[in-house]
Amino acid sequence: MSNHNGLTYSGQTNSQNPVWQGPLNSIAFDEQGIKTKLLNLTQACYVVKKQGQLGVTNDGELTDATATDIETLTAVPPLLPQQLGNPRFLEAYGVKYAYTTGAMANGIASEEMVIALGKAKMLASFGAGGLVPSRIEEAIKRIQAALPNGPYAFNLIHSPKEPTIERDTVDLYLKYGVRTVEAAAFMNLTPNIVYYRAAGLSLNSDNQIDIKNRVIGKISRREVATHFMQPAPTKILKQLQAQGLITELQATLAEKVPMADDITVEADSGGHTDNRPLVCLLPSLIALRDEIQEKQGYATPIRIGAGGGIATPHSALAAFMMGAEYVVTGSINQACLESGSSTHTRTLLAQIGMADVMMAPAADMFELGVKLQVIKRGTLFPMRAQKLYDLYTTYNAIEDIPPAEKRKLEQQLFRKPLETIWQETVDYFSKRDPEQISKAANDSKRKMALIFRWYLGQSSRWANTGEKGREMDYQIWAGPAMGTFNDWVQGTYLAKPQNRHVVDLAHQIMTGAAFLYRMQNLKLQNLSMSTAYWHYVPTIRC
Repeated sequence: MSNHNGLTYSGQTNSQNPVWQGPLNSIAFDEQGIKTKLLNLTQACYVVKKQGQLGVTNDGELTDATATDIETLTAVPPLLPQQLGNPRFLEAYGVKYAYTTGAMANGIASEEMVIALGKAKMLASFGAGGLVPSRIEEAIKRIQAALPNGPYAFNLIHSPKEPTIERDTVDLYLKYGVRTVEAAAFMNLTPNIVYYRAAGLSLNSDNQIDIKNRVIGKISRREVATHFMQPAPTKILKQLQAQGLITELQATLAEKVPMADDITVEADSGGHTDNRPLVCLLPSLIALRDEIQEKQGYATPIRIGAGGGIATPHSALAAFMMGAEYVVTGSINQACLESGSSTHTRTLLAQIGMADVMMAPAADMFELGVKLQVIKRGTLFPMRAQKLYDLYTTYNAIEDIPPAEKRKLEQQLFRKPLETIWQETVDYFSKRDPEQISKAANDSKRKMALIFRWYLGQSSRWANTGEKGREMDYQIWAGPAMGTFNDWVQGTYLAKPQNRHVVDLAHQIMTGAAFLYRMQNLKLQNLSMSTAYWHYVPTIRC
């Protein structure tokens, strides 16, 4: 049976079904009224037929009463955004939604962002990657002052070329009692992440293991996920115990719990990414978790979340339907007012489409050939960074680069003599990690890499500070999800970057996902609706 208001019901009616009873004036038969009823997620939704016309209401109830002239077709229960995901995630972190914002390095995921979301009872991770310990310490003090009871997390990024920074960061987290870290870019377990995890283990009054230091592993490879899903390696634990960093009891307990409480499956995302499709990666790591859980029998199973590509209600719901127990957003938050990005950067991010991104060499793993995803619209950074990597792989020293090529670098990219860049590099690492300079003293290839990394490092800072005259060198991390988000909010108040706030985005995405879930539920019950009903459009700030 079809209806002029865009509703069509193809199911079979049965006189034995429960009957709706309620106020007749609560039934909406017009398109706008029906959409309002569908959007009322706090109440049940009943689809009825009166005199051949289909309508929707939130009022009344289903009863065993005798059928009336109002025929009951189908119904769906209330569905709040809080019901999506794993309720144990909400309990563990004391949050409202199974939704988090991931860490974007160099403070792009800023104190303002973490505090705003934390006050709204949502978990956010501070972007500590790329920052010196003193800067991270400032952030810890500020966030803890604003959120003494949380929730908040801090990023711990693997730094293979700067192990001292990684260790100093862990020391800070332990010193200040940072109880949740988001571990990112790890290719294997290091003593630093194991130290953080084990140092927070103890036995409670019921003689059960108490895990004070939570780890959320952001991972895109099965082999890496395996490390984080299993207990810490005995060899590393013995080393830490021998150094007096952990006790014998902590070493013993660490062999009975997984390295991570949660694993964020990182699909195609901004920044460091393997460009993996979520529809392939998420089921694979869920299956891996189940396999390891069966063998280990952990008291609390590891939760699996989804990040990378989450930017709209549709993508969030898709992740939940595939089994994600929480979702993580990234690129879209950089375009919000609370991010550590500049106004120019936020404006660019609000303009890009899905195809306006590409891979470019990463500063922190430059020598390894690791790449990250950045925008290519409005900047020449991706091409210029690739040029530096090509020179690095072609020559063994700065002195080997042809004079004409060297002049071009000094005039276009560095805008200074390379000798000056080297001195600035020496000054920088003398404060951050002096060992880098000593290693480069007798290694011309390493020296060249450090000089080239100057540009890659500065380009990210320029994008954050809004360095005038360097706009074409801005390194802006983002994935195709940024373009998807822009498409979704086109024509709404969220199209303008000055209207984007992280808390509002979270509410809109989670509310929209719950709404779409309701719509899919009704569709499965043989109710077809015109496309006008399916669009969840942000109309007012939540």
